[in-house]
Amino acid sequence: MTPGSRRDSALGVAIGVALIVGGTMSACGHPQQHPPPAGTPAAVQPDRPSTPPRPTPVVVAPGGQFAPIADLVSADIGAHRLPGAVVKIGHAGHVVVHKAFGWRKLDGEPGVDGAPAPAEPMTEDTIFDLASLTKVLATTTAVLQLFEQSRVHLDDPVQTYLPEFNPTDDPRRAEVTVRMLLTHTSGIGGDLSRQGPWGLVAADKDDGLRRALTAPLEFPPGQVFHYSDIGFILLGTVVERVTGDALDVYARDNIFAPLGMADTRYLPAAKACGPHRITGTAISFDATGPVSTSCPEDAWSTDLLARIAPTARDEDTPGINPNIDRPLRGTVHDPTARRMGGVTGSAGVFSTTDDIGRYAQALLDRLAGRPSPFPLERSTLEMMTTPQQPGHSDAQLAAANAATRAAVEATPNTEDPLLAPAYPAIPGQDLRGLGWDIDTYQSSPRGRIFPIGSFGHTGFTGVTIWLDPGSDTYVIVLGNVIHQRGGPPIAKLSGDVATTAARALQLYGS
Repeated sequence: MTPGSRRDSALGVAIGVALIVGGTMSACGHPQQHPPPAGTPAAVQPDRPSTPPRPTPVVVAPGGQFAPIADLVSADIGAHRLPGAVVKIGHAGHVVVHKAFGWRKLDGEPGVDGAPAPAEPMTEDTIFDLASLTKVLATTTAVLQLFEQSRVHLDDPVQTYLPEFNPTDDPRRAEVTVRMLLTHTSGIGGDLSRQGPWGLVAADKDDGLRRALTAPLEFPPGQVFHYSDIGFILLGTVVERVTGDALDVYARDNIFAPLGMADTRYLPAAKACGPHRITGTAISFDATGPVSTSCPEDAWSTDLLARIAPTARDEDTPGINPNIDRPLRGTVHDPTARRMGGVTGSAGVFSTTDDIGRYAQALLDRLAGRPSPFPLERSTLEMMTTPQQPGHSDAQLAAANAATRAAVEATPNTEDPLLAPAYPAIPGQDLRGLGWDIDTYQSSPRGRIFPIGSFGHTGFTGVTIWLDPGSDTYVIVLGNVIHQRGGPPIAKLSGDVATTAARALQLYGS
């Protein structure tokens, strides 16, 4: 089957299966790019389509091709690996799967008011703590907007924007660039030390930022991929310093609002409006609290709490944390982000599958040269979603895909045949875009069929997104995996879903 006929066939299947939405399934192919010049115009102008608009497809009857996805998710719920999840899959501009599974909250657990309550079914409009998806949806997009405006340059040292990062002119710290932060190759450690009481009784962003700015280098800059929350805390601070806006305000006005992501926002406890109480740095509903008839523009309504999936019981620092062992619902789970007030470059954004689907589709449309509201230029997105780590080359993607094909034939994954034998495909060759994961140990949500060159990201709470421009497909899986102590990472389930979706769409000869 030729690529064109494969895509046409997949599109027909997709439209047919779209009829399932609300029923049984209700509701990188682009080349290596180099950075655009520093003088890229500030205003984002819609790119002229380089491909013609999609023809109106012929609707065919659904054949149940996506039923195995329901089986996968339901099996994990039945095995108590997670309470519930919402899956959304888009292909060729159409939503082909949008389905809620299981439970948002389990029976007998505290409800919104804190009292034991019946189970809450998962719904398609459930709001999830996105954890590290914040890094790509908010922080990376914001930094690259400033890049397009020539207000931030990717190969500038971090100390250019944050002088406190290197007050002693340490030559190694002087080598750390914005690009290294975006690709997790800065040499900075993974997360801040949370020893002591800082930020537990009351949020303390200043102390958290001080800790981030002074975090030592654990590796030589630009040489090792080492995933770093600290690096993205610094990037969020760069956005705030350059723009003069708080990160939550900037993301709302410049990313979420232009994309129509009405259910996407940071939820800092200090900006809650409506009945609530704050214990330490965690928010919860309080029916006896003050009722507000209107909320300021910069606030969020506690009415949202009923739609937010609980993440986990608070386990941060027993003996000091006044909120210990209470369910977190509407409070960012990430302990560092919570201690800093709920708004950081590394975590803190809450959203739904619908809104993330808007982001994903707009990104794919912009990459393809179709009209799109995505708030970055096409050339910037091409750079954002291709390997950008120091020392990258155009040959790395081809080599990684060849290694995967050879491994699948020679040493298939017998424990989980829906996943590739290894991530990354070539040991020691970790491929990262700007913010986005391409081929690292975190890449199992890619599954086995989408090529290396597609891209995505994971979040600790049990959320993933993977996008493949080559087939015009995205796969979103949002769950509250850590709600149950000992819940496994969702990356395996997400990878199984991605492989199954690619097969249902008959992509890449599957």
